[in-house]
Amino acid sequence: MKCAWIQYFPFLIAIVLFTACGGNKPVATYTDTDPVLEENPNLRPITDEIKKSPGDPVLYYQRGRTLQKMRLDSLALSDYKKAVSLDSNRAEYYSAVGDLLFEAKDLNGALEWIQKAIAKKPDDRQAHLKIAKLFLYLQDYPRAFEEINIVLRKNVYDPEAYFLKGMIYKDAKDTAKAISNFLTAVQVQPDHRDAVIQLGLLYGAKGDSIAMRYLDNAYAMDTTDVFPIYARGTFFQQMGNVARAKAEYRRAIIKNRSFTEALFNMGYLLMQEDSIEKAWRQFNMVVKTEPGYPAAYYNRGLCAEMMDSMANAIRDYRTAYRLDTSFEKPKLALKRLKAL
Repeated sequence: MKCAWIQYFPFLIAIVLFTACGGNKPVATYTDTDPVLEENPNLRPITDEIKKSPGDPVLYYQRGRTLQKMRLDSLALSDYKKAVSLDSNRAEYYSAVGDLLFEAKDLNGALEWIQKAIAKKPDDRQAHLKIAKLFLYLQDYPRAFEEINIVLRKNVYDPEAYFLKGMIYKDAKDTAKAISNFLTAVQVQPDHRDAVIQLGLLYGAKGDSIAMRYLDNAYAMDTTDVFPIYARGTFFQQMGNVARAKAEYRRAIIKNRSFTEALFNMGYLLMQEDSIEKAWRQFNMVVKTEPGYPAAYYNRGLCAEMMDSMANAIRDYRTAYRLDTSFEKPKLALKRLKAL
């Protein structure tokens, strides 16, 4: 049985690239008549300004940024496109549309709009780096490097460019070059938290205790994000120090009770210690927090089966398999119990 942290590492690139993603659904467009534009106190003042000056693209762009911060992405997209229609010469308007489409995982649409931004402003650093992220996600490394190098030719000390190079090498399984580029990013910008976290993860995967220093620094930079504490737990779990791993997971859970990976790994460790009822409770908390987590249902089912609660076990195995039909373990469990 694989523990959760092993499954978690391959998705770190996706975390970095799609931090605010809501899935693969296309972003719909709305009109200026949406009630939230006038009812929300954060939006009402600028909406009033737009009514006075409906031909001002800057106002639509500014409201779009506010909407995006509020995660009202569909409305933000509508405003950004309105800004483009009123002034087709501003690269940042095109880039903003590209950003939102990227977050919605509309990669072709995102690439098209960001390329339009570059056409308007060929030396747009942010636009080149955004395209590099797209190519990284698509694993088109040569084209990603091409975009990054355009930025580095302009500024050899650009930390984000080195960070993205590190992510490419990490994705390509070249750990040495990944670490080298993340170190350069941190040397140029010591508070580059994403690079600091990546150094903690990569050193941790190598079993190097220097990982703890990087993860501690990352947590100190933003104590609202408990991922570095969770990563400390995975390091100790990897090293076979179960007591320290559980202590870190417990610490992460106390600070963020909905951090499902820490809950899952705690459950896994409790299963290995034959604390089956305690493990069941951990997996139960996971599925309550994240109902679409197939592995949590499967493991809760295992616990139920070990407690001779066969009806509950079968129910959980069926749910796990329904959520992910490529997940073989619940399918095999159902066959074993003659309940497929």
